[in-house]
Amino acid sequence: MNIKACIFDLDGVIVDTAKYHYLAWKRLANEMGFDFTEEDNEQLKGVSRVRSLEILLELGGVKKTAEEQEQLATKKNEWYVEYIVKLKPEEILPGVSKFLDELNDKGIKIALGSASKNAKLILDGLNLTGYFDAIIDGTKVSKAKPDPEVFLKGADELGLQPEECVVFEDAQAGVEAAKNGGMPCIGIGTAENLKGADYVMPGFDGVTFESLVNKLN
Repeated sequence: MNIKACIFDLDGVIVDTAKYHYLAWKRLANEMGFDFTEEDNEQLKGVSRVRSLEILLELGGVKKTAEEQEQLATKKNEWYVEYIVKLKPEEILPGVSKFLDELNDKGIKIALGSASKNAKLILDGLNLTGYFDAIIDGTKVSKAKPDPEVFLKGADELGLQPEECVVFEDAQAGVEAAKNGGMPCIGIGTAENLKGADYVMPGFDGVTFESLVNKLN
């Protein structure tokens, strides 16, 4: 397998911003007079912002018009952005920076493939933007994972074929998106949550590019 590029999902792979989504949703629930626990938050994982809000309102037994729901979703995102602008490089997940350095040294291209519209803001806060040859985020795609659009655009911007790019993902829909695009995929997490990934690992700590290519071969 001739791997010339790595395409990374953002949340849960490079940095964990999930806690900030949770804090913003909790703040919204509290403002409406009910609590929102971490257990409740499990229902929101990998779900769109619109559906997340519907679940939140159902949990609180609150009814809102479509217009009010739009205002609430906007408010939640503003709070989330307020939290992530304070992100610091220390919050990069273990081993990621070292792995990116190794890719740079080896001349392996690097792309981001994330549904987040705040991806650039997050990478800037982590001082990682300079590593990326291409950034495909929620502002550049119209289809959500498991559609492969985000990863295929990444390969295209890098000037490579899909099979020359390995995708790193922490969500089932992301693994499916990579496979739907004809790309090898390495899952970050546990095998039972990432069915179909070519290889699964808990994170990047102590991992080298060569060792991963050997696993894929």
